[in-house]
Amino acid sequence: MLKYIFSLVFLLCFSIESNAQDKAKDTVKIPQRYGLRLGVDLHRLTKSLYDDNYKGLELVGDYRITKKFYIAGELGNEDKTTPDDNANYTTKGTYFKVGFDYNAYENWLDMENMIYIGMRAGIGSFSQKLNSYNIYEPGNYYGTNTVAIGQEFNGLSASWIEVVSGLKAEVFSNLYVGFSLRLNYLVSNKEPEEFANLYIPGFNKTYEGSKFGAGFNYSVSYFIPFYKSKEKVKEIKQ
Repeated sequence: MLKYIFSLVFLLCFSIESNAQDKAKDTVKIPQRYGLRLGVDLHRLTKSLYDDNYKGLELVGDYRITKKFYIAGELGNEDKTTPDDNANYTTKGTYFKVGFDYNAYENWLDMENMIYIGMRAGIGSFSQKLNSYNIYEPGNYYGTNTVAIGQEFNGLSASWIEVVSGLKAEVFSNLYVGFSLRLNYLVSNKEPEEFANLYIPGFNKTYEGSKFGAGFNYSVSYFIPFYKSKEKVKEIKQ
């Protein structure tokens, strides 16, 4: 009986040792880079080149804090003239957004691409200028009469939250291109008494009777690594 017990213990120890060795072989330590990624929104930048009624720039950035989570934000400025059917107005202002992104994509080995969802809190400070408006006159041959006014409304502000979904892919070493879609909800909106904020920098176009808006961006950014940490990742057996 004692012989069988020693044999069983020996087999058990051998099995544990073998499993430990297999686990050691099945895992490798992959360096995970942490750092700052800075870039620019190509949509606003290129639109400023071909649209005479628009000038804008948005800087984008994120900082990796865990394997999956990133602190993210955008800082921008817009100068947009809207020639609407009823009025012609110019919106000028700056905005800032801050929040987080969660990377739902499981990268292979040392890849650092992202398919992410996230949220932002945004604030904007801006002014509106009513350049002119149209009055419908039945007796007028052209039907409308344009009245130039040039009235300015300063000290306006708005705040909102955004739900973000997008992707970022490394095309060259540390160089990324990205695309994101954004669903916005207006939290506060300081408007002048005689004019509605039909466009808010960073939030985009507003709609009567609704607090929702939408937006998107195309970005190119560069990753600046600060340090590396090592995390165990299982190898896939062939």
